[in-house]
Amino acid sequence: MRLKNKVAVITGAASGFGEGMAKRFAEEGAKVIVADLNGKGAERVAGEIGEAAMPVAADVSIKTDIEAMVGAAMDAHGRIDIMVNNAGFTHKNGDMLKVDEQSFDLITAVNMKAIYYAALAVVPIMEGQGGGSIITTASTAGLRPRPGLTWYNASKGWAIAATKSMAVELAPKNVRVNCLCPVAGETGMLSQFMGEDTPEKRALFRASIPLGRLSTPLDIANAALWLASDEAAFITGVALEVDGGRCI
Repeated sequence: MRLKNKVAVITGAASGFGEGMAKRFAEEGAKVIVADLNGKGAERVAGEIGEAAMPVAADVSIKTDIEAMVGAAMDAHGRIDIMVNNAGFTHKNGDMLKVDEQSFDLITAVNMKAIYYAALAVVPIMEGQGGGSIITTASTAGLRPRPGLTWYNASKGWAIAATKSMAVELAPKNVRVNCLCPVAGETGMLSQFMGEDTPEKRALFRASIPLGRLSTPLDIANAALWLASDEAAFITGVALEVDGGRCI
């Protein structure tokens, strides 16, 4: 029960990595706010978890939605110990010049500005209660960018830099800030990352990973669990590669 009596808000929690985190955190004793743009999906995940979870429909690109999400968590539990910025968006793998402006704006809003909105909402709460943990799902794309996902790569590089800067600035408040850098995984965005989801494309992606497989929601959830737990009390400013050796 490594997260016993802790309250966690997880965005993008209706599927993929976020769903894995929500379920794993609850298994370890956390009260979980399952937040997602897909309200019905959030309700499904919360229902599968049980009384330890509460669904919230929220668009992380909208400041008032973030504020309402955090407010719901505070109304229900009176504290927030863990904030996981997991929601993400990408353009389809392809020519950087063919990504339309609307997609570019959504990438920056979801992958970058939402981190700012979340910090505005939760850092004062964490400071008031004596500390907390902020975790962002970044990507190996922010560490070893490859052609075809240029604007997504850039957004994840921004998230990594923001994590490290936030960690330094918030350390005196006892707020730890870390991020995860997963390799491509079994999530709904996989086809976008690959450009197309075919056996041949999957084989190419697996071949680039020394451990020979894609990441899974459980891989990412276990890494997030450790960063969120008191076992990682001296860990801040880390961009943890959860990539099967991809970035070596």
